[in-house]
Amino acid sequence: QVQLVESGGGWVQAGGSLTLSCTSSDHNFGAYAMGWFRQAPGKEREFVARIRWTGGNLVYADSVKGRFTISRDNAENTLYLQMNSLKTEDTAVYYCARDRVGLGVEYDIWGQGTQVTVSS
Repeated sequence: QVQLVESGGGWVQAGGSLTLSCTSSDHNFGAYAMGWFRQAPGKEREFVARIRWTGGNLVYADSVKGRFTISRDNAENTLYLQMNSLKTEDTAVYYCARDRVGLGVEYDIWGQGTQVTVSS
């Protein structure tokens, strides 16, 4: 059973930065595109960013474009999300997920989430 474990969440003031990590137990981690999602209280889960297995073809939600950077280290089975210029509206639980077929439409394995809280 493949597991994804997020870490790096926490509390930060608006304008600050955080880096989230997602470590996979899958030795085939490098074969899959991966994504980050988030869910704020009372809202539906939303897409944040996506990266192909090669580390390219980066896709971002408009709300985070220019502030967040997704990256990966396939040798370490780890996905990252660098978050800069954080805003209070970025407060959410952040999840990483595996893109099963690499098309950005089916994510089959999810982490447990890590809380990010941005205060004004």
